Amino acid sequence: MKLYKGNCIVVGRKSPYSLYSESFATFEKDQVYNQKDAIGFIKLNGLRLIIQKMLKK
Repeated sequence: MKLYKGNCIVVGRKSPYSLYSESFATFEKDQVYNQKDAIGFIKLNGLRLIIQKMLKK
């Protein structure tokens, strides 16, 4: 943590229980992330916008 003029800024973190792995933090083809998962997420997330547009008509 860094304190400066009333602000508190996180400058680093470390934990033996962290779920973050730099080798998994990618959108490239790998064993963890399936590119096809993004299609469903985008469609589901876009559904709210479609409904909002329909309600405004």
